[in-house]
Amino acid sequence: MEKSTSSGTPQFVVCIKNADYPASLELHKIYRVVRDDEAKANGDLRVVDESGEDYLYPASCFIAIELPHAVEESLLHAS
Repeated sequence: MEKSTSSGTPQFVVCIKNADYPASLELHKIYRVVRDDEAKANGDLRVVDESGEDYLYPASCFIAIELPHAVEESLLHAS
């Protein structure tokens, strides 16, 4: 079962495709998802990318993951 927010949006994803965004997304890296219901309805996810800012990307670039609580807490509190 994937960890998600109350809207059903996963909190963390792994990048599985970055061909169109090689400077912004690293393959196999964990990214934090920012809730954006409109983006989700359009097939996108808002993620905090390599710039440290959140941007929209196609949801097909990611797979939702569930992390151990300690790892999730660490990632949520990382700067």
